[in-house]
Amino acid sequence: MIKRFLFIVTLIAFVFAHLFSQTAKYSNEFMALGLGARGLGMSGTMTAITDDVHAGYWNPAGLLNVDAHRQLGIMHAEYFAGIAKYDYAAMAAKIDASSSAGLSVIRFAIDDIPNTTELIDNDGNINYDKLKSFSAVDFGVLLSYARLMPVEGLSIGANAKIIKRKAGDFAKAWGFGFDFGGQYKYNEWLFGAVLKDATSTFNAWSYTFDDKTRDILAMTGNDVPTSSTEITLPKLILGVGRHFTFMDKFTVTPAFDFDLTTDKKRNVLVKSGLFSIDPHLGLELGYNKIVFLRAGIGNVQKETDETGKKVTTFQMNMGLGVNISNKFSIDYALTDIGNNSIALYSNIFSLRININRKEEN
Repeated sequence: MIKRFLFIVTLIAFVFAHLFSQTAKYSNEFMALGLGARGLGMSGTMTAITDDVHAGYWNPAGLLNVDAHRQLGIMHAEYFAGIAKYDYAAMAAKIDASSSAGLSVIRFAIDDIPNTTELIDNDGNINYDKLKSFSAVDFGVLLSYARLMPVEGLSIGANAKIIKRKAGDFAKAWGFGFDFGGQYKYNEWLFGAVLKDATSTFNAWSYTFDDKTRDILAMTGNDVPTSSTEITLPKLILGVGRHFTFMDKFTVTPAFDFDLTTDKKRNVLVKSGLFSIDPHLGLELGYNKIVFLRAGIGNVQKETDETGKKVTTFQMNMGLGVNISNKFSIDYALTDIGNNSIALYSNIFSLRININRKEEN
């Protein structure tokens, strides 16, 4: 069974690389930031081991492993010294013994951006009463479904993805796409695969400008757009992990993922004209299913330092999780320990709430 699983994954990767190697566009990078402090603390190595409400994002097949009839998840994070706000809320629910569903909502926004197009009147006078503000907001909605397959240990899942992006009253876009995922458990080994944006996700943009704004754009040498389309190309993510138990109360879960992309060469560890591979590692230590310590390494890149010398940088994350009771869990992640990469420091908290049926309370 493992050989068959690996063969199917390899075949998908080959077809995937061949079909999309000639296309260079991609977008919706806010959907690639990661969700939940557990996953972020382990540098995103969740494809094989995700088992809570956040599985709707990491791998929808993992929704079958949620240990409650219903589970809620929320997260808030801030980037660039609080300029950008990143918020997330999700719900997962069991439909029956062999299927589950989920809903995830993501918002990434920069609010209160000054709009200075009307700051100066026709006579050249500055009028601060005309100064307005707007927001650049990205929304993502994931409708998830997971089902247990007749093959022992195998589950599959899918996301229907809806994207809405907006920049004030000037521009807006709608996008649609699909993710497909699978998990396979063999003894204590866990395998996972996700094809994100499997059919490519297309964003159709439309623009609205008044005459004055059009004139300003033309005078400053900018093109005045009318419509455009962005394409988010498929990304194949493969993962493996394993649970180890010691003295009945201690657990160790190492995990390894790698992201395979074909939107031309990226600045990652393995890169070529055909595809790029971005590996990341994660480790979780647990005690009595109450306290968890986590760490991860990812974002390995080649950078040029101040002297012009090529150096390898990486991002190291760490995290802590506490199950306060059977109902509440809180997770914390600190990204980029030691400032070893160009990524910014971020403190991230997320909360999970289990809601069981009355007869199980």
